[in-house]
Amino acid sequence: MKLSHKLYPFQNSDPNRKSIGDIIILHGLFGSSKNWVTVAKFLSNFGSVYAVDQRNHGDSPHAEEHSIRLMSEDLEEFIFDHKIQNPVLLGHSMGGLVAMYFDLTHPGILKKLIIQDIAPRSYPFAYDNEIQSMSFALDGYSSRTEIDSEMAKYVSDTFIRQFLQMSLERNENGKYGWKLNVNGLNHARRVFEDVFTFDTTSMTPTLFLLGGSSEYIRDSDFQVMDQFFKNNQKITIAGGGHYIHFTHQAKYLELLDRELSSIS
Repeated sequence: MKLSHKLYPFQNSDPNRKSIGDIIILHGLFGSSKNWVTVAKFLSNFGSVYAVDQRNHGDSPHAEEHSIRLMSEDLEEFIFDHKIQNPVLLGHSMGGLVAMYFDLTHPGILKKLIIQDIAPRSYPFAYDNEIQSMSFALDGYSSRTEIDSEMAKYVSDTFIRQFLQMSLERNENGKYGWKLNVNGLNHARRVFEDVFTFDTTSMTPTLFLLGGSSEYIRDSDFQVMDQFFKNNQKITIAGGGHYIHFTHQAKYLELLDRELSSIS
């Protein structure tokens, strides 16, 4: 599948600073490249950044099938089409699962792997409320405020609703619609199950950036991280949840700066 993306070319005011190479960002479930503008612009100080829309998200095509394996194949095609060599791959949540699966099945391709707040294991599809909040008919709604009020019946968290609404668009006829393939994602409820069922290991330098208060990471995950990724480092942002690139952005960018500055 040909994926849509936003390119942020390498630009640095220091003439002595050379590019570390290309950087690819993979967003999480219900996200898109739009969620990563600030991070992508920051990372363009180190190299050219490709912020990708994965299948069924953003401006990329919709498909009936949605799996980590297929998204990894989409990424392989993207890297080949854009002639990208030895990239740094940053993946958050679903994007992190895709990034880890890609690295484990494509040894020697990546220069570095950065995984945000997810572990190489199975996860339940615990997003019924989010799906319901995007499944009611939008005909007759004339404003985002009206839609938000209806969504609040299913998702009380304002932050999550605003995150979801980054995929809400209004066409030239004034009608609202979701850029997400909501129905397709709803039918992919096993997307996070039984992904890492092989014995392959990776020596790719890997950084796990974790939220200290995240519900996605448990103590036993550290062992499974070590099991698959033999050359890894783990950094936890105290008090952070699943969206540390938003909620703890200053610390998050500081850690990325330190990590990428060490790459020659």
